[in-house]
Amino acid sequence: MSLIPVVPDNHSHVLAEFDCLDPLLSALRLDSGRLKCTCLAVSRKWLALGTSAGGLHLIQKEGWKQRIILTHKEGSVTQVACCPHDEDFIAVATSQGLVVVWELQLERRGRPERVSVSWEHRGQAITALCWDTSTLRVFVGDSGGKVSFLRAGSSKLGKGSAFVIFPVQTVTTVDSRVVQLGYQDGRLLVSSLSRCYLCDTEREKFWRVGNKERDGEYGACFFPQNRGLLVGQPPLLYCARPGSRIWEASFNGEVLSTHQFKQLLGCPPLPLITYRNEPHYNPVQKSPQSIAFPKLLYLGDQNLLTWTDSAIYIFTPQNGQLLLWTELKDLVDIAVYRSDLFCLHGSGHLSHLSLLSAERCVERLLRRESWPLAATVCCMFQHTITTSRARKSIPIDRLEHLRSQLSSTTHLDLIGQLEEVITKLEPLDSASSSRRSSISSHESFNVLDCGIYRVISRRGSQSDEETSSLINQSMSEEERLKEFSFVQEEDQVDQDSQSSERLEAERSEQGLQFHLPLSFRPKPPRIALQAVKDSVSSFVKKTTEKINTLQMNSELWQRPEFREGGQSEMSATTAPYAEEMENEVYDEMPNTEANMQELHSATERTISQIQDPLVLLDPVCLGEALLEWLPVLEQILGPAELGSSGVSDSNMDGPGEERWERDYLSSCSEQPEESSRSSGEAAVRVTEEEEEKESPELAEQEDQCDSTEKVSEVSNGSPPEPVRVVSPKPVPSDLLANLTQLATLYTELSCFRNQGNEQALGCTTFLRRYFFLLDQERVRRMCLLCYQEQPEVQSSFIEAMLDLTQASKVVEIIQRGDLLRSLRSLRELQPWSAPFLFAHLHRLYEKHGEAAVRSFSQFYPTITPADVMTMAQQSHFLAYLDNLVQSRTEEHRLSFLQSLLEPETLRQDWLELALTHDAPQRCDTLTPDGQPRWHSHYFSWGYGRLLSLLIRLPADLSSKQKMAETCRSHGYWMGYLYLCCELQRRTEVFSTICRLDDISLLEEPEGVEPQTLDEWKLLIQLSQELSNVVESEQVAGVNGSSWSDGSADCGGKISLENLTLMLARTAGPDQARALLDECGVQLDLSPRSKLVCELLRITEKRQRAMIQTMLERCDRFLWSQHA
Repeated sequence: MSLIPVVPDNHSHVLAEFDCLDPLLSALRLDSGRLKCTCLAVSRKWLALGTSAGGLHLIQKEGWKQRIILTHKEGSVTQVACCPHDEDFIAVATSQGLVVVWELQLERRGRPERVSVSWEHRGQAITALCWDTSTLRVFVGDSGGKVSFLRAGSSKLGKGSAFVIFPVQTVTTVDSRVVQLGYQDGRLLVSSLSRCYLCDTEREKFWRVGNKERDGEYGACFFPQNRGLLVGQPPLLYCARPGSRIWEASFNGEVLSTHQFKQLLGCPPLPLITYRNEPHYNPVQKSPQSIAFPKLLYLGDQNLLTWTDSAIYIFTPQNGQLLLWTELKDLVDIAVYRSDLFCLHGSGHLSHLSLLSAERCVERLLRRESWPLAATVCCMFQHTITTSRARKSIPIDRLEHLRSQLSSTTHLDLIGQLEEVITKLEPLDSASSSRRSSISSHESFNVLDCGIYRVISRRGSQSDEETSSLINQSMSEEERLKEFSFVQEEDQVDQDSQSSERLEAERSEQGLQFHLPLSFRPKPPRIALQAVKDSVSSFVKKTTEKINTLQMNSELWQRPEFREGGQSEMSATTAPYAEEMENEVYDEMPNTEANMQELHSATERTISQIQDPLVLLDPVCLGEALLEWLPVLEQILGPAELGSSGVSDSNMDGPGEERWERDYLSSCSEQPEESSRSSGEAAVRVTEEEEEKESPELAEQEDQCDSTEKVSEVSNGSPPEPVRVVSPKPVPSDLLANLTQLATLYTELSCFRNQGNEQALGCTTFLRRYFFLLDQERVRRMCLLCYQEQPEVQSSFIEAMLDLTQASKVVEIIQRGDLLRSLRSLRELQPWSAPFLFAHLHRLYEKHGEAAVRSFSQFYPTITPADVMTMAQQSHFLAYLDNLVQSRTEEHRLSFLQSLLEPETLRQDWLELALTHDAPQRCDTLTPDGQPRWHSHYFSWGYGRLLSLLIRLPADLSSKQKMAETCRSHGYWMGYLYLCCELQRRTEVFSTICRLDDISLLEEPEGVEPQTLDEWKLLIQLSQELSNVVESEQVAGVNGSSWSDGSADCGGKISLENLTLMLARTAGPDQARALLDECGVQLDLSPRSKLVCELLRITEKRQRAMIQTMLERCDRFLWSQHA
């Protein structure tokens, strides 16, 4: 084996192939001659492969697993593009000129759906696709030079996405075939065969880039500037020119410079590092290359990629250098994502390449145990491997291990060359030689194994004096810190330690001139002391919370009343008080075990009683069994005022104690940034605000609620007791499960059945007092059934869930007001818990209103329409329901809406809601006597799609009659006509149509056409009777503002002449004339109508003659066969 040549020092990167995609193509059957890959695209998650049979394969890059197959019957797939900002969308172009935008619906786990289709380029070869970088819009270019864009409708965008007027629009038509499209910051870059164009899509302005034309396939692309001092600058444009040149232009299309790469391409190509064969580098110089760059792509970190059918070229245009070029055969197309290249070859073969530095390439080869290939790269790129920087990824011991893995029989020359490379290696700390000289002579340091520099100061030096002064200053600051109160220490503990360290570091740097300009300077002592103090304070706080949780009651904590009446006790020292607390803890432990044993016995006894079917199925017996268990629960786990008499001799007031304990716990667990003193005031303030918010709702529904509990609360004027979401005492898990079963059963029983016993607690009181025992999902379902009769139960449940979820990180995101980010964070919580998700959505609705509730459809079926109905206004609920139904495919919407109607009475409620919101005024659709106004069916209904589905749902006779009467009373005539047809009330149908005066209601596919001559006769008579009424409405100008252009006199109105023509088309001119004579109508037809009747008569005669001729021929044929 000959010596491996060394590449020049200006080359530091390589293209390497680590993965083989042949098994993937084989699994997809894309390696056969009949079916092959035609195009590709790549994103963060997907590798999209289009096939010659019209299929699109979406493969997950993680693990290379096939996920989705999309089929197209409109030809083979020629172009594909993944949406850069939403990977749920992908655009596909076919050989017949069709462009399809697919929504994969992965978040909702639905089937992929075609959300937009464009035939704007039918018959043309689509040559380029490009996504808008911020909206769901796809730009399309074809071989004829036409450029258009296609808006992608989506269920994610809510109701508004269905009202796009022009989903497909033509942007421009250039002089020749479109070669490449690019989009950045509102501007579209179009590269054709002759020149480049820049389009401002918002202002509809166009520029030409440069003045000189060209002839051939030359690409162009945007080049973002997002590094260093260039952050925030507008992107640049790079446009290919003949002769291996590239224009650099500004964002406004002005050419700034021309890069000439012809001479640079005279260097020898770098080999492709691949497992398929051994890389060979030929150092012989080549002649300069004059190449036409067919496409330009932004690659990795400030690099520009282009290719021909035989090579890949990568430039760094900012400094006008060639990074590398590598020969690769039969290239057709390349898709890039960051530093990964996916290459499509003419044979349908795929290759996955990575652009990376030489040392990173060696590191990955070592991990894959490709020993000869790794050694070859080391020898080839000696100038990169031997630098000290490479020691971070390739330590010396790894290279020595690599040498030991090579075979001395087959790789003898390679081993010798690798040993030479190892002798040239620079140590890791040599990179700091320049910095080491800047350190003062009194400083020394050594390098740890982890790469950290440890600086050692000599005694008596200047650094020592500075450190001593720093310690003295921090000590004086620590003495001032000791003067803070315990409450302020708690606040300081709960702050972010990193932010506090950063602040202290800034202060120390401002106050002291530390003369070591090193990034690895040690922490100031003040920061270290503060960290120790924070750690100790955090430990004290956590220990205090644990003791508080383990106490039998809240007697161990200092009560507010002690401050008022027990000043002498408060003057005692801290040590005796701590000893007294410790004694109380040990005294309470036997009581805790005894109480829990008593509660366990009572619970087991009640569980055994309700297992008897005679007790369980009898509400009276069940209530009595639960009432026997309730006093024990009240005594042990109830509020402090209920159990303090039997447990403690304290004379403190229970409700005040309970409020104090709740405020303290909430301040510790949910709002650590507030002090204990301020948390009590905040809690009182929040309670007052909640009472002010809830009081209007209680006042509105007071007449509908018969609950004696609510009446007593309102009459007494006392606020409800606080919700307890945390158990005051630790409860064993087995006991907690039984308590949850009994507590939830008691809540449901007290909600749906009024308790006559005075000892019984009301549903709301029990829920607020023992929410920590309840099954949240069962309580949620219970509230859905009773929220109209007992709204205070629903409000208490919401308050409890809001309190329980306050510590979640999602709450912080919701409070910031970013709706999209809030929804994204909620989707990341999957799998969802319905009560917790309900609480977060309630916060989101209070923050954003209707904009939030429109997006709740993505959380179905965890959150049902019944849940949304309890939290949202009626108009907002309709928007949610409409979005939820429209999110389904058209063929499944009716069945899906029917599945939501539980109970069936919701149909009528939702129908009335849809008829009263975003609807026309009744005076515009109804006359004073309740009849239809002229042309009033042309008014638009905001929820017309939902209304059309509601009236088409299967229903019994009485329900349809009620819906028909509701549609009539609100003037929704299209629904009324449909329901009257369903009810076989055709006389009312024709009467309504005559009053609406629109003949299209009789002849459209969805219209109601008379089926018998009697119905025609009835229709003619009704039109005669109502013609005067309709004419009077037209003269009065009713609903005429939109028909002022004379459309009232058009041929669309119901007149005898128009009815006669319809009847002539249906039954023939002669039958129509006979029917008019029978009705006693004398009608003079216009010349046009006479001509139509004459043509119909002639057509009828010819049809009869033709039918007669065909029958005779059939008869002769049959007789001939018989003979």
